[in-house]
Amino acid sequence: MADEPDTPEEKTETTELPEADPEIQETVMDAMMGTRRDDGAGYNIDSMLNVGLNVQIVLGQTRMPISQLLKLSRGSVIELDKKIGEPVDIVINDRLVARGDLVKLDEDRIGVSLIEIVKDYVSEK
Repeated sequence: MADEPDTPEEKTETTELPEADPEIQETVMDAMMGTRRDDGAGYNIDSMLNVGLNVQIVLGQTRMPISQLLKLSRGSVIELDKKIGEPVDIVINDRLVARGDLVKLDEDRIGVSLIEIVKDYVSEK
């Protein structure tokens, strides 16, 4: 088995999806190939490109009673369940899809460098 990849980056994972409508499959293939369908079928992939998604970067979580929450004020510290240096979670529409490291950008901005894509976010029906 000398042909097996040695590093995780070289391995690929596939997920079998249920069979889709052939017309939808053709539309998706057209979109991937850069061609357009303007036959009025209503499956134009371009209409999906402007759909907004709720993207959250979760630094950590905690639980506290309402009485403690009501005592919070400016300067209060909330202890989270993650340690410094641990990856943050990237959640899209309330679903964990990836993990990443915080990075410093120009000036006073921060960003997230993706380090892992969570494979479980593709539903298996």
